[in-house]
Amino acid sequence: MALDNRVTTTTKPIAPLFPRAADCVYTSCYCEENVWKLCQDVATKNQSELPFCYVTFISNDNRSVPLLRQRDGKDENKVIFWDYHVIFIYAPDERAVVYDLDSDLPFPTYFWKYANETFRTDEVLHPKLHGRFRVIPALTYLQNFSSDRGHMKRQDGSWIKTPPNYPPISTSTCKDNLDSFINMEPGTGFGTVLSLKQFVNKFYRQKVNQSQSQATTK
Repeated sequence: MALDNRVTTTTKPIAPLFPRAADCVYTSCYCEENVWKLCQDVATKNQSELPFCYVTFISNDNRSVPLLRQRDGKDENKVIFWDYHVIFIYAPDERAVVYDLDSDLPFPTYFWKYANETFRTDEVLHPKLHGRFRVIPALTYLQNFSSDRGHMKRQDGSWIKTPPNYPPISTSTCKDNLDSFINMEPGTGFGTVLSLKQFVNKFYRQKVNQSQSQATTK
């Protein structure tokens, strides 16, 4: 993992990569493009940090995953069932933060807090609702993702949700591969598919979290 190249014991806050969430490019229900735009922003303005950035698709075989603390969610837990969701992770050292433009948590939020508040645990869920996580290096995503937005069109050609006001994202060889990113079959597509436990273990280091907690209580 790239973050292994910058191991540090500092408790200094991680410098934000982006301005306020309200200043980022955002279109409701197009999370895959919103995150692509975040990757593009880092590549343009802070390229040296791109190797420490990751894109994560969250879904499962049934394409129904419950996420909490979502701005459009229901009840006091702000739960929403997404067919898929996409977040941006920045791991500049042994710590990591999450940027989620659809969450009501701070932008960004430290990974451990985000995971606890958003995913909680699989133990209380039916197995068919367990989330899977496709983790992709940001540069890989930036270079390979494409979408013709066809998944947001009805049979009559009308839009289910209004699309972004910029042209569809494509590469020189592909017009649409969104489904390959949502697919959670291990060993396929770009990146690596992980369980919730594997995902947490990848980006959370307990000793670091404990030292940060001790520093804030002294």
